[in-house]
Amino acid sequence: MRLKDRTAIVTGAGSGFGAGIARAFAAEGARVMVADINAEAAGAVAAEVGGLAQAVDVADGASVAAMAAAAQAAWGRVDILVNNAGVTHLPAFLEDVSEDDFDRVLAVNAKSVYLTARALVPGMKAAGRGAILNIASTAGVSPRPRLNWYNASKGWVITATRAMAVELAPFGVRVNALNPVAGETPLLKSFMGEDTPEMRAKFLATIPLGRFSTPADIGAAAAFLCSDEAAMITGVAMEVDGGRCI
Repeated sequence: MRLKDRTAIVTGAGSGFGAGIARAFAAEGARVMVADINAEAAGAVAAEVGGLAQAVDVADGASVAAMAAAAQAAWGRVDILVNNAGVTHLPAFLEDVSEDDFDRVLAVNAKSVYLTARALVPGMKAAGRGAILNIASTAGVSPRPRLNWYNASKGWVITATRAMAVELAPFGVRVNALNPVAGETPLLKSFMGEDTPEMRAKFLATIPLGRFSTPADIGAAAAFLCSDEAAMITGVAMEVDGGRCI
């Protein structure tokens, strides 16, 4: 019960890593808002973990503000924010990615971190405590070819995490990131371009532990970094990658 009585918003929690984080937080005693652009998926996970469901477009300021207001109305405060929602573009040479795809990747993966911070950091500052966790990627550390702008967006998240950590430390707010390797989530097929045994074998060959990450792996790491056990940890971008970045 490391997160007993804590309140937490997890974006992109209707599936994949976000759902794994929501489940881990609930198991550790947190009250969780399951926020996702897919309202039906958010509702299903929220029902599973006894949390609140919230439809949100993390790239839209008004939608993010409404999410923050709903959490405030329900709980009176937000102790933990997990910026997990993310998208990628299909594998392509960097000059062939469309402008629309580029804009979408940067809006969902990068702008969302700004929008949620704008909505929720003031409350954390006022409380003198808080934990923010940004889900980045090994792509931001060791980029794969033909995922150029996705790689760049996750590098942005890592730098933003460190900058936020330095600025918010005097206010008692910790900011960390996780760098998962490709996992069994809805984005896996998009990363690979096609989900075939051959493509899976190619990806797995780059992971020394020999398997993809799972939502449970990411949930366990997230629960630790957002708990008091990590009270002295801020500005870290921790790989959960089976050794891929070694």
